[in-house]
Amino acid sequence: MDTMQANHSNIKHYHRPEERPFTEEERSRVTILVGGLTRKHEELIRAVFQGSGYSCELLPVPDQEAFHLGKEFGNNGQCSPAYFTSGALIQYLRNLESEGMSRKDIVDNYLYFTAGSCGPCRFGTYAAEYRLALQNAGFDGFRVLRFQQDEGIRQKTSAPGLKYTIDFGLGMLKVLFLGDVLNDLTHNIRPYEVIPGETDRVMGLCMQELCDHLRQYKAPDLVDRVPGWFVPTLEKRAFLRHLLSFLYKMNRHLRGKEFQEVLERCRKRIDGIAIDRTRQKPIVKIIGEFWAQTTEGGGNYRMFEFLEKEGAHVQPEAIGTWIAYLLAHARMQMAPRRGMNSECEEPAPWDLRQRFKNELAFQQKRALLIIGERLYTWLYHRVIRSLGGIAHTLVSQDTLAEMASPYYKPLARGGEGYLEVGKNIYYHSQKLCHMVLSLKPFGCLPSSQSDGIQSAVISQHKDMIYLPVETSGEGENNAHSRVQMALGEAKAKAKAEFQQALESTGKHLDQIRAFVAQHPELSRPMYRVPRRRGTAGVAANFVLHVGDLMAGR
Repeated sequence: MDTMQANHSNIKHYHRPEERPFTEEERSRVTILVGGLTRKHEELIRAVFQGSGYSCELLPVPDQEAFHLGKEFGNNGQCSPAYFTSGALIQYLRNLESEGMSRKDIVDNYLYFTAGSCGPCRFGTYAAEYRLALQNAGFDGFRVLRFQQDEGIRQKTSAPGLKYTIDFGLGMLKVLFLGDVLNDLTHNIRPYEVIPGETDRVMGLCMQELCDHLRQYKAPDLVDRVPGWFVPTLEKRAFLRHLLSFLYKMNRHLRGKEFQEVLERCRKRIDGIAIDRTRQKPIVKIIGEFWAQTTEGGGNYRMFEFLEKEGAHVQPEAIGTWIAYLLAHARMQMAPRRGMNSECEEPAPWDLRQRFKNELAFQQKRALLIIGERLYTWLYHRVIRSLGGIAHTLVSQDTLAEMASPYYKPLARGGEGYLEVGKNIYYHSQKLCHMVLSLKPFGCLPSSQSDGIQSAVISQHKDMIYLPVETSGEGENNAHSRVQMALGEAKAKAKAEFQQALESTGKHLDQIRAFVAQHPELSRPMYRVPRRRGTAGVAANFVLHVGDLMAGR
Protein backbone atom coordinates (compact mmCIF):
# COMPACT_ATOMS: atom_id res chain seq x y z
CA MET A 1 0.00 0.00 0.00
CA ASP A 2 2.84 2.41 0.87
CA THR A 3 4.50 1.62 -2.47
CA MET A 4 1.28 2.34 -4.37
CA GLN A 5 0.85 5.65 -2.54
CA ALA A 6 4.47 6.59 -3.28
CA ASN A 7 4.03 5.79 -6.98
CA HIS A 8 0.78 7.78 -7.08
CA SER A 9 2.49 10.81 -5.50
CA ASN A 10 5.14 10.73 -8.25
CA ILE A 11 2.58 11.00 -11.07
CA LYS A 12 2.79 14.32 -12.89
CA HIS A 13 -0.36 15.32 -14.70
CA TYR A 14 -0.18 17.35 -17.89
CA HIS A 15 -0.73 21.08 -17.59
CA ARG A 16 -0.69 23.48 -20.47
CA PRO A 17 2.62 25.35 -20.44
CA GLU A 18 2.47 28.90 -19.20
CA GLU A 19 2.51 31.22 -22.16
CA ARG A 20 4.21 34.59 -22.15
CA PRO A 21 1.49 37.23 -21.94
CA PHE A 22 0.95 40.00 -24.43
CA THR A 23 1.43 43.16 -22.38
CA GLU A 24 0.22 46.70 -22.87
CA GLU A 25 3.81 47.94 -23.23
CA GLU A 26 4.23 45.68 -26.29
CA ARG A 27 1.26 47.07 -28.22
CA SER A 28 3.37 49.60 -30.12
CA ARG A 29 5.87 47.03 -31.45
CA VAL A 30 4.11 43.63 -31.61
CA THR A 31 2.35 42.68 -34.85
CA ILE A 32 -0.80 40.54 -34.64
CA LEU A 33 -1.22 37.94 -37.39
CA VAL A 34 -4.70 36.82 -38.44
CA GLY A 35 -5.97 34.20 -40.88
CA GLY A 36 -8.34 31.27 -41.32
CA LEU A 37 -11.41 33.07 -42.74
CA THR A 38 -12.32 34.47 -46.15
CA ARG A 39 -10.03 37.19 -47.48
CA LYS A 40 -12.75 39.82 -47.10
CA HIS A 41 -13.30 38.96 -43.43
CA GLU A 42 -9.55 39.00 -42.78
CA GLU A 43 -8.98 42.40 -44.41
CA LEU A 44 -11.86 43.87 -42.40
CA ILE A 45 -10.50 42.33 -39.18
CA ARG A 46 -7.10 43.86 -39.89
CA ALA A 47 -8.76 47.27 -40.28
CA VAL A 48 -10.48 46.93 -36.87
CA PHE A 49 -7.18 46.00 -35.19
CA GLN A 50 -5.40 48.91 -36.87
CA GLY A 51 -8.18 51.28 -35.86
CA SER A 52 -7.72 50.15 -32.25
CA GLY A 53 -4.01 50.99 -32.32
CA TYR A 54 -2.57 47.56 -33.11
CA SER A 55 -0.17 46.54 -35.86
CA CYS A 56 -1.81 43.72 -37.80
CA GLU A 57 -0.96 41.64 -40.89
CA LEU A 58 -2.61 38.77 -42.77
CA LEU A 59 -1.27 35.26 -43.22
CA PRO A 60 -1.02 34.03 -46.83
CA VAL A 61 -3.96 32.01 -48.14
CA PRO A 62 -3.05 28.39 -47.25
CA ASP A 63 -1.74 26.32 -50.17
CA GLN A 64 -0.24 22.86 -50.75
CA GLU A 65 3.16 23.90 -49.43
CA ALA A 66 1.55 25.11 -46.20
CA PHE A 67 -0.21 21.76 -45.79
CA HIS A 68 3.04 19.80 -46.14
CA LEU A 69 4.83 22.12 -43.69
CA GLY A 70 2.00 21.60 -41.19
CA LYS A 71 2.25 17.82 -41.55
CA GLU A 72 6.05 17.93 -41.26
CA PHE A 73 6.09 19.81 -37.96
CA GLY A 74 2.69 18.96 -36.46
CA ASN A 75 1.21 15.91 -34.77
CA ASN A 76 -0.15 13.00 -36.77
CA GLY A 77 -3.91 12.57 -37.10
CA GLN A 78 -4.88 16.24 -37.09
CA CYS A 79 -7.70 17.81 -39.09
CA SER A 80 -6.38 19.39 -42.29
CA PRO A 81 -7.32 22.94 -41.12
CA ALA A 82 -4.71 22.59 -38.36
CA TYR A 83 -2.07 21.55 -40.91
CA PHE A 84 -2.95 24.28 -43.41
CA THR A 85 -3.08 27.04 -40.79
CA SER A 86 0.07 26.08 -38.88
CA GLY A 87 1.87 25.62 -42.22
CA ALA A 88 0.79 29.07 -43.44
CA LEU A 89 2.01 30.53 -40.15
CA ILE A 90 5.40 28.81 -40.50
CA GLN A 91 5.61 30.05 -44.12
CA TYR A 92 5.07 33.64 -42.99
CA LEU A 93 7.63 33.44 -40.18
CA ARG A 94 10.22 31.79 -42.41
CA ASN A 95 9.75 34.60 -44.93
CA LEU A 96 10.48 37.12 -42.15
CA GLU A 97 13.59 35.15 -41.29
CA SER A 98 14.74 35.12 -44.93
CA GLU A 99 14.47 38.93 -44.93
CA GLY A 100 17.03 39.12 -42.14
CA MET A 101 14.96 39.05 -38.93
CA SER A 102 16.26 36.77 -36.19
CA ARG A 103 14.02 34.08 -34.67
CA LYS A 104 14.20 35.79 -31.30
CA ASP A 105 12.95 39.05 -32.80
CA ILE A 106 10.16 37.17 -34.61
CA VAL A 107 9.02 35.49 -31.38
CA ASP A 108 9.22 38.79 -29.48
CA ASN A 109 7.51 40.98 -32.09
CA TYR A 110 4.78 38.79 -33.60
CA LEU A 111 1.85 36.74 -32.31
CA TYR A 112 -1.09 34.87 -33.86
CA PHE A 113 -4.74 35.66 -33.05
CA THR A 114 -7.26 32.87 -33.66
CA ALA A 115 -10.63 31.51 -32.58
CA GLY A 116 -10.82 28.85 -29.88
CA SER A 117 -13.40 26.52 -28.38
CA CYS A 118 -13.90 23.38 -26.37
CA GLY A 119 -16.12 20.37 -26.80
CA PRO A 120 -16.11 17.09 -28.72
CA CYS A 121 -14.31 18.45 -31.80
CA ARG A 122 -10.53 18.60 -32.30
CA PHE A 123 -10.99 22.33 -32.91
CA GLY A 124 -10.46 22.71 -29.17
CA THR A 125 -6.86 21.51 -29.55
CA TYR A 126 -5.89 23.68 -32.52
CA ALA A 127 -4.09 26.35 -30.49
CA ALA A 128 -1.95 23.69 -28.77
CA GLU A 129 -1.20 22.08 -32.14
CA TYR A 130 -0.13 25.44 -33.59
CA ARG A 131 2.28 25.93 -30.68
CA LEU A 132 3.74 22.44 -31.11
CA ALA A 133 4.27 22.88 -34.86
CA LEU A 134 5.89 26.28 -34.30
CA GLN A 135 8.14 24.82 -31.62
CA ASN A 136 9.21 21.98 -33.90
CA ALA A 137 9.87 24.48 -36.71
CA GLY A 138 12.26 26.43 -34.47
CA PHE A 139 9.92 29.19 -33.24
CA ASP A 140 9.58 28.01 -29.64
CA GLY A 141 7.72 30.51 -27.47
CA PHE A 142 5.74 32.06 -30.32
CA ARG A 143 2.45 33.28 -28.82
CA VAL A 144 -0.99 32.09 -29.94
CA LEU A 145 -3.88 34.12 -28.47
CA ARG A 146 -7.37 32.63 -28.58
CA PHE A 147 -10.75 34.31 -28.85
CA GLN A 148 -13.07 31.83 -27.15
CA GLN A 149 -16.09 31.63 -29.46
CA ASP A 150 -18.41 30.72 -26.58
CA GLU A 151 -17.50 33.79 -24.53
CA GLY A 152 -18.29 36.54 -27.04
CA ILE A 153 -16.89 40.04 -26.64
CA ARG A 154 -16.18 39.78 -22.90
CA GLN A 155 -13.08 37.55 -22.90
CA LYS A 156 -11.21 36.03 -19.98
CA THR A 157 -7.62 36.93 -20.71
CA SER A 158 -4.35 37.32 -18.90
CA ALA A 159 -3.02 39.39 -21.81
CA PRO A 160 -3.85 43.01 -21.05
CA GLY A 161 -2.16 44.08 -24.27
CA LEU A 162 -5.26 42.90 -26.14
CA LYS A 163 -8.20 44.86 -24.76
CA TYR A 164 -11.72 43.81 -25.69
CA THR A 165 -13.43 47.20 -25.54
CA ILE A 166 -16.99 47.94 -26.67
CA ASP A 167 -15.71 49.70 -29.78
CA PHE A 168 -13.42 46.78 -30.63
CA GLY A 169 -16.24 44.24 -30.16
CA LEU A 170 -18.73 46.26 -32.23
CA GLY A 171 -16.11 46.70 -34.92
CA MET A 172 -15.70 42.92 -35.10
CA LEU A 173 -19.49 42.56 -35.24
CA LYS A 174 -19.54 44.83 -38.28
CA VAL A 175 -16.78 42.66 -39.79
CA LEU A 176 -19.03 39.59 -39.57
CA PHE A 177 -21.95 41.37 -41.22
CA LEU A 178 -19.93 43.07 -43.94
CA GLY A 179 -17.75 40.07 -44.79
CA ASP A 180 -20.75 37.75 -45.10
CA VAL A 181 -22.88 40.13 -47.17
CA LEU A 182 -20.08 41.20 -49.52
CA ASN A 183 -19.05 37.58 -50.12
CA ASP A 184 -22.67 36.70 -50.86
CA LEU A 185 -23.06 39.63 -53.27
CA THR A 186 -19.80 38.77 -55.02
CA HIS A 187 -20.86 35.18 -55.67
CA ASN A 188 -24.39 36.26 -56.70
CA ILE A 189 -23.18 38.81 -59.25
CA ARG A 190 -19.88 37.52 -60.67
CA PRO A 191 -21.32 34.55 -62.68
CA TYR A 192 -23.55 36.97 -64.62
CA GLU A 193 -21.22 39.94 -65.10
CA VAL A 194 -21.02 41.29 -68.65
CA ILE A 195 -17.47 42.65 -68.30
CA PRO A 196 -15.15 39.94 -66.89
CA GLY A 197 -13.43 41.02 -63.68
CA GLU A 198 -15.77 43.97 -63.07
CA THR A 199 -17.30 42.46 -59.91
CA ASP A 200 -13.92 41.88 -58.28
CA ARG A 201 -12.77 45.40 -59.24
CA VAL A 202 -15.85 47.05 -57.73
CA MET A 203 -15.76 44.88 -54.61
CA GLY A 204 -12.10 45.87 -54.16
CA LEU A 205 -13.09 49.55 -54.11
CA CYS A 206 -15.88 48.84 -51.63
CA MET A 207 -13.53 46.88 -49.39
CA GLN A 208 -11.01 49.70 -49.42
CA GLU A 209 -13.62 52.25 -48.35
CA LEU A 210 -15.13 50.01 -45.69
CA CYS A 211 -11.66 49.25 -44.26
CA ASP A 212 -10.94 52.98 -44.12
CA HIS A 213 -14.20 53.47 -42.21
CA LEU A 214 -13.35 50.70 -39.71
CA ARG A 215 -9.90 52.21 -39.13
CA GLN A 216 -11.01 55.79 -38.72
CA TYR A 217 -14.48 55.78 -37.14
CA LYS A 218 -14.64 56.28 -33.39
CA ALA A 219 -18.05 56.30 -31.71
CA PRO A 220 -18.44 59.17 -29.20
CA ASP A 221 -18.83 58.38 -25.51
CA LEU A 222 -22.27 58.63 -23.99
CA VAL A 223 -21.16 61.00 -21.21
CA ASP A 224 -20.19 63.55 -23.86
CA ARG A 225 -23.73 63.54 -25.30
CA VAL A 226 -26.06 63.42 -22.27
CA PRO A 227 -27.20 66.56 -20.37
CA GLY A 228 -24.84 67.67 -17.64
CA TRP A 229 -27.40 67.08 -14.88
CA PHE A 230 -27.60 63.38 -15.82
CA VAL A 231 -23.83 62.71 -15.64
CA PRO A 232 -23.69 62.34 -11.78
CA THR A 233 -26.49 59.74 -12.00
CA LEU A 234 -24.51 57.71 -14.52
CA GLU A 235 -21.33 57.94 -12.45
CA LYS A 236 -23.14 56.55 -9.39
CA ARG A 237 -24.76 53.62 -11.24
CA ALA A 238 -22.07 51.59 -13.01
CA PHE A 239 -24.43 48.96 -14.47
CA LEU A 240 -26.76 51.59 -15.93
CA ARG A 241 -23.79 53.54 -17.31
CA HIS A 242 -22.28 50.48 -19.02
CA LEU A 243 -25.63 49.34 -20.44
CA LEU A 244 -26.59 52.73 -21.85
CA SER A 245 -23.06 53.27 -23.17
CA PHE A 246 -23.16 49.93 -24.98
CA LEU A 247 -26.59 50.60 -26.51
CA TYR A 248 -25.57 54.10 -27.56
CA LYS A 249 -22.32 52.96 -29.16
CA MET A 250 -24.04 50.04 -30.89
CA ASN A 251 -26.59 52.42 -32.39
CA ARG A 252 -23.87 54.80 -33.60
CA HIS A 253 -21.69 52.00 -35.00
CA LEU A 254 -24.42 50.13 -36.86
CA ARG A 255 -27.05 52.78 -37.58
CA GLY A 256 -25.00 55.96 -37.54
CA LYS A 257 -24.83 58.35 -40.47
CA GLU A 258 -21.13 57.63 -41.11
CA PHE A 259 -21.66 53.88 -41.56
CA GLN A 260 -24.85 54.25 -43.60
CA GLU A 261 -23.19 56.73 -45.99
CA VAL A 262 -20.34 54.29 -46.68
CA LEU A 263 -22.84 51.48 -47.32
CA GLU A 264 -24.84 53.71 -49.68
CA ARG A 265 -21.75 54.55 -51.72
CA CYS A 266 -20.89 50.84 -51.94
CA ARG A 267 -24.46 50.01 -52.98
CA LYS A 268 -24.31 52.52 -55.85
CA ARG A 269 -20.96 51.14 -57.03
CA ILE A 270 -22.24 47.56 -56.99
CA ASP A 271 -25.44 48.57 -58.78
CA GLY A 272 -23.30 49.92 -61.63
CA ILE A 273 -22.10 46.42 -62.61
CA ALA A 274 -23.83 45.26 -65.81
CA ILE A 275 -25.14 41.67 -65.57
CA ASP A 276 -26.88 39.20 -67.87
CA ARG A 277 -29.40 37.14 -65.95
CA THR A 278 -30.37 35.04 -68.99
CA ARG A 279 -27.26 32.86 -68.53
CA GLN A 280 -28.17 29.37 -67.39
CA LYS A 281 -26.21 28.55 -64.21
CA PRO A 282 -26.83 25.68 -61.78
CA ILE A 283 -26.90 27.01 -58.20
CA VAL A 284 -24.58 25.06 -55.90
CA LYS A 285 -25.17 25.59 -52.19
CA ILE A 286 -22.02 25.13 -50.06
CA ILE A 287 -22.39 23.59 -46.60
CA GLY A 288 -20.13 21.47 -44.37
CA GLU A 289 -17.51 21.99 -41.68
CA PHE A 290 -16.90 25.61 -40.73
CA TRP A 291 -13.31 26.03 -41.96
CA ALA A 292 -13.54 23.86 -45.09
CA GLN A 293 -16.72 25.62 -46.30
CA THR A 294 -15.19 29.06 -45.64
CA THR A 295 -11.56 29.02 -46.78
CA GLU A 296 -10.74 30.08 -50.32
CA GLY A 297 -7.40 28.35 -50.94
CA GLY A 298 -5.96 24.86 -51.08
CA GLY A 299 -7.81 23.88 -47.92
CA ASN A 300 -10.92 23.06 -49.97
CA TYR A 301 -9.21 22.51 -53.34
CA ARG A 302 -10.06 26.12 -54.37
CA MET A 303 -13.57 24.78 -54.83
CA PHE A 304 -15.37 28.11 -55.28
CA GLU A 305 -13.04 29.14 -58.10
CA PHE A 306 -13.32 25.68 -59.70
CA LEU A 307 -17.13 25.69 -59.60
CA GLU A 308 -17.38 29.11 -61.21
CA LYS A 309 -14.97 28.07 -63.97
CA GLU A 310 -17.20 25.05 -64.58
CA GLY A 311 -20.18 27.37 -65.08
CA ALA A 312 -21.84 27.18 -61.65
CA HIS A 313 -23.38 29.87 -59.47
CA VAL A 314 -21.89 29.31 -56.02
CA GLN A 315 -23.92 30.18 -52.94
CA PRO A 316 -21.49 30.29 -49.97
CA GLU A 317 -22.46 29.85 -46.35
CA ALA A 318 -22.44 32.87 -44.05
CA ILE A 319 -20.45 32.88 -40.83
CA GLY A 320 -23.57 34.52 -39.38
CA THR A 321 -25.37 31.17 -39.62
CA TRP A 322 -22.80 29.71 -37.22
CA ILE A 323 -23.20 32.63 -34.78
CA ALA A 324 -26.99 32.21 -34.87
CA TYR A 325 -26.55 28.46 -34.31
CA LEU A 326 -24.42 29.01 -31.19
CA LEU A 327 -27.08 31.30 -29.70
CA ALA A 328 -29.98 29.01 -30.65
CA HIS A 329 -28.22 25.87 -29.44
CA ALA A 330 -27.45 27.48 -26.07
CA ARG A 331 -31.16 28.29 -25.77
CA MET A 332 -32.19 24.74 -26.74
CA GLN A 333 -29.80 23.19 -24.22
CA MET A 334 -31.54 25.02 -21.39
CA ALA A 335 -34.83 23.11 -21.73
CA PRO A 336 -33.68 19.77 -20.21
CA ARG A 337 -32.25 21.64 -17.18
CA ARG A 338 -35.35 23.71 -16.53
CA GLY A 339 -36.26 23.82 -12.84
CA MET A 340 -32.79 22.76 -11.65
CA ASN A 341 -30.25 24.67 -9.63
CA SER A 342 -26.94 25.78 -11.10
CA GLU A 343 -25.51 22.47 -9.74
CA CYS A 344 -28.07 20.56 -11.88
CA GLU A 345 -30.02 19.50 -8.78
CA GLU A 346 -33.81 19.67 -8.57
CA PRO A 347 -35.25 21.27 -5.40
CA ALA A 348 -37.60 19.35 -3.15
CA PRO A 349 -41.31 19.49 -4.17
CA TRP A 350 -42.18 21.63 -1.14
CA ASP A 351 -39.35 24.12 -1.68
CA LEU A 352 -41.53 26.56 -3.62
CA ARG A 353 -39.24 29.51 -3.00
CA GLN A 354 -36.25 27.79 -4.63
CA ARG A 355 -38.41 26.51 -7.49
CA PHE A 356 -39.61 30.05 -8.19
CA LYS A 357 -36.01 31.35 -8.14
CA ASN A 358 -34.92 28.61 -10.55
CA GLU A 359 -37.78 29.34 -12.94
CA LEU A 360 -37.06 33.07 -12.82
CA ALA A 361 -33.36 32.48 -13.56
CA PHE A 362 -34.31 30.15 -16.42
CA GLN A 363 -36.69 32.67 -18.01
CA GLN A 364 -34.18 35.51 -17.65
CA LYS A 365 -31.36 33.59 -19.33
CA ARG A 366 -33.69 32.28 -22.03
CA ALA A 367 -34.98 35.78 -22.73
CA LEU A 368 -31.43 37.13 -23.06
CA LEU A 369 -30.52 34.42 -25.57
CA ILE A 370 -33.69 35.05 -27.59
CA ILE A 371 -33.03 38.80 -27.60
CA GLY A 372 -29.42 38.23 -28.63
CA GLU A 373 -30.43 35.86 -31.44
CA ARG A 374 -33.12 38.19 -32.78
CA LEU A 375 -30.96 41.30 -32.41
CA TYR A 376 -28.09 39.68 -34.32
CA THR A 377 -30.44 38.58 -37.11
CA TRP A 378 -32.12 42.00 -37.28
CA LEU A 379 -28.81 43.87 -37.48
CA TYR A 380 -27.51 41.41 -40.11
CA HIS A 381 -30.60 41.91 -42.26
CA ARG A 382 -30.35 45.67 -41.83
CA VAL A 383 -26.88 45.59 -43.44
CA ILE A 384 -28.34 43.51 -46.27
CA ARG A 385 -31.04 46.14 -46.85
CA SER A 386 -28.47 48.95 -46.78
CA LEU A 387 -26.47 47.15 -49.50
CA GLY A 388 -29.43 46.71 -51.84
CA GLY A 389 -31.48 43.95 -50.22
CA ILE A 390 -30.46 41.21 -52.67
CA ALA A 391 -28.14 39.12 -50.46
CA HIS A 392 -29.44 35.96 -48.82
CA THR A 393 -30.97 36.35 -45.37
CA LEU A 394 -30.25 34.07 -42.40
CA VAL A 395 -32.44 30.98 -42.19
CA SER A 396 -34.35 30.49 -38.93
CA GLN A 397 -32.47 28.12 -36.63
CA ASP A 398 -35.75 26.70 -35.31
CA THR A 399 -36.70 25.81 -38.91
CA LEU A 400 -33.37 24.07 -39.54
CA ALA A 401 -33.55 22.20 -36.22
CA GLU A 402 -37.13 21.09 -36.90
CA MET A 403 -36.24 19.80 -40.38
CA ALA A 404 -33.19 17.94 -39.07
CA SER A 405 -34.86 16.47 -35.97
CA PRO A 406 -36.27 13.27 -37.58
CA TYR A 407 -32.69 12.36 -38.54
CA TYR A 408 -30.40 14.33 -36.19
CA LYS A 409 -31.34 15.34 -32.66
CA PRO A 410 -30.90 19.13 -32.30
CA LEU A 411 -29.30 18.81 -28.85
CA ALA A 412 -26.52 16.56 -30.17
CA ARG A 413 -23.29 18.58 -30.16
CA GLY A 414 -20.15 18.38 -32.25
CA GLY A 415 -18.98 20.12 -35.40
CA GLU A 416 -21.90 21.92 -37.06
CA GLY A 417 -24.48 19.92 -35.09
CA TYR A 418 -27.83 19.71 -36.86
CA LEU A 419 -26.87 22.39 -39.40
CA GLU A 420 -25.54 20.13 -42.17
CA VAL A 421 -28.63 17.91 -42.19
CA GLY A 422 -31.06 20.81 -41.71
CA LYS A 423 -29.50 22.93 -44.47
CA ASN A 424 -29.48 20.07 -46.98
CA ILE A 425 -33.18 19.40 -46.44
CA TYR A 426 -34.11 23.11 -46.34
CA TYR A 427 -32.37 24.17 -49.55
CA HIS A 428 -33.69 21.13 -51.42
CA SER A 429 -37.28 21.25 -50.15
CA GLN A 430 -37.54 25.01 -50.73
CA LYS A 431 -36.06 24.65 -54.25
CA LEU A 432 -33.35 27.22 -53.52
CA CYS A 433 -30.54 25.41 -55.34
CA HIS A 434 -29.90 22.63 -57.83
CA MET A 435 -27.16 20.88 -55.86
CA VAL A 436 -25.76 20.84 -52.32
CA LEU A 437 -21.99 20.40 -51.91
CA SER A 438 -20.74 19.56 -48.41
CA LEU A 439 -17.05 20.32 -47.77
CA LYS A 440 -15.32 18.92 -44.70
CA PRO A 441 -11.76 17.96 -43.67
CA PHE A 442 -10.73 14.35 -44.09
CA GLY A 443 -11.44 12.46 -40.89
CA CYS A 444 -13.66 15.17 -39.36
CA LEU A 445 -15.63 13.04 -36.89
CA PRO A 446 -18.78 15.21 -36.51
CA SER A 447 -19.06 15.68 -40.29
CA SER A 448 -18.57 11.94 -40.88
CA GLN A 449 -21.45 11.32 -38.50
CA SER A 450 -23.55 13.83 -40.42
CA ASP A 451 -22.65 12.19 -43.75
CA GLY A 452 -23.88 8.85 -42.45
CA ILE A 453 -27.22 10.44 -41.61
CA GLN A 454 -27.43 12.15 -45.01
CA SER A 455 -27.86 8.73 -46.66
CA ALA A 456 -31.21 8.41 -44.87
CA VAL A 457 -32.12 11.95 -45.97
CA ILE A 458 -31.32 11.20 -49.62
CA SER A 459 -33.43 8.02 -49.51
CA GLN A 460 -36.44 10.20 -48.66
CA HIS A 461 -35.70 12.79 -51.38
CA LYS A 462 -35.04 10.87 -54.57
CA ASP A 463 -34.32 13.92 -56.77
CA MET A 464 -31.84 15.47 -54.32
CA ILE A 465 -28.31 16.11 -55.66
CA TYR A 466 -26.05 15.99 -52.60
CA LEU A 467 -22.30 15.44 -52.70
CA PRO A 468 -19.99 15.24 -49.66
CA VAL A 469 -16.31 15.92 -50.35
CA GLU A 470 -13.60 15.30 -47.75
CA THR A 471 -10.70 17.68 -48.25
CA SER A 472 -7.02 17.21 -47.43
CA GLY A 473 -3.71 18.21 -48.92
CA GLU A 474 -3.95 15.55 -51.62
CA GLY A 475 -6.59 14.27 -54.04
CA GLU A 476 -7.57 17.57 -55.66
CA ASN A 477 -8.03 16.06 -59.15
CA ASN A 478 -10.16 13.25 -57.75
CA ALA A 479 -12.35 15.70 -55.83
CA HIS A 480 -12.78 17.95 -58.86
CA SER A 481 -13.72 14.93 -60.97
CA ARG A 482 -16.42 13.89 -58.48
CA VAL A 483 -17.78 17.42 -58.36
CA GLN A 484 -17.85 17.59 -62.18
CA MET A 485 -20.00 14.46 -62.36
CA ALA A 486 -22.53 15.77 -59.83
CA LEU A 487 -22.43 19.21 -61.45
CA GLY A 488 -23.36 17.62 -64.77
CA GLU A 489 -26.62 16.43 -63.20
CA ALA A 490 -27.21 19.87 -61.69
CA LYS A 491 -26.64 21.54 -65.10
CA ALA A 492 -29.19 19.22 -66.71
CA LYS A 493 -31.64 20.03 -63.92
CA ALA A 494 -31.10 23.80 -64.34
CA LYS A 495 -31.40 23.57 -68.14
CA ALA A 496 -34.71 21.66 -67.96
CA GLU A 497 -36.04 24.20 -65.45
CA PHE A 498 -35.01 27.09 -67.70
CA GLN A 499 -36.56 25.57 -70.83
CA GLN A 500 -39.82 24.94 -68.99
CA ALA A 501 -39.89 28.53 -67.73
CA LEU A 502 -39.10 29.96 -71.16
CA GLU A 503 -41.77 27.87 -72.87
CA SER A 504 -44.36 28.98 -70.33
CA THR A 505 -43.80 32.61 -71.38
CA GLY A 506 -44.50 31.88 -75.05
CA LYS A 507 -41.43 33.92 -76.01
CA HIS A 508 -38.10 33.14 -77.62
CA LEU A 509 -34.88 33.89 -75.74
CA ASP A 510 -33.94 36.50 -78.36
CA GLN A 511 -37.20 38.35 -77.63
CA ILE A 512 -36.47 38.28 -73.90
CA ARG A 513 -32.98 39.68 -74.46
CA ALA A 514 -34.26 42.38 -76.85
CA PHE A 515 -36.76 43.53 -74.20
CA VAL A 516 -34.00 43.63 -71.57
CA ALA A 517 -31.82 45.72 -73.88
CA GLN A 518 -34.66 48.26 -74.13
CA HIS A 519 -34.98 48.41 -70.33
CA PRO A 520 -31.45 48.86 -68.84
CA GLU A 521 -32.72 48.68 -65.26
CA LEU A 522 -33.22 44.91 -65.80
CA SER A 523 -29.44 44.56 -66.15
CA ARG A 524 -28.71 46.12 -62.75
CA PRO A 525 -27.72 43.83 -59.84
CA MET A 526 -30.02 45.66 -57.40
CA TYR A 527 -33.10 45.12 -59.55
CA ARG A 528 -35.35 42.84 -57.50
CA VAL A 529 -36.47 39.84 -59.55
CA PRO A 530 -39.39 38.09 -57.80
CA ARG A 531 -38.74 34.43 -57.10
CA ARG A 532 -41.32 31.87 -58.21
CA ARG A 533 -42.03 29.12 -55.73
CA GLY A 534 -40.43 25.89 -56.91
CA THR A 535 -38.02 27.63 -59.31
CA ALA A 536 -34.38 27.79 -58.19
CA GLY A 537 -32.40 29.21 -61.11
CA VAL A 538 -31.70 32.91 -61.57
CA ALA A 539 -32.24 32.66 -65.35
CA ALA A 540 -35.52 30.75 -65.00
CA ASN A 541 -36.95 33.25 -62.52
CA PHE A 542 -35.75 36.14 -64.71
CA VAL A 543 -37.40 34.97 -67.95
CA LEU A 544 -40.65 34.33 -66.06
CA HIS A 545 -40.52 37.88 -64.71
CA VAL A 546 -39.63 39.45 -68.07
CA GLY A 547 -42.37 37.40 -69.71
CA ASP A 548 -44.85 38.92 -67.28
CA LEU A 549 -43.54 42.42 -68.02
CA MET A 550 -43.83 41.85 -71.78
CA ALA A 551 -47.40 40.63 -71.30
CA GLY A 552 -48.25 43.74 -69.28
CA ARG A 553 -48.57 41.85 -65.98
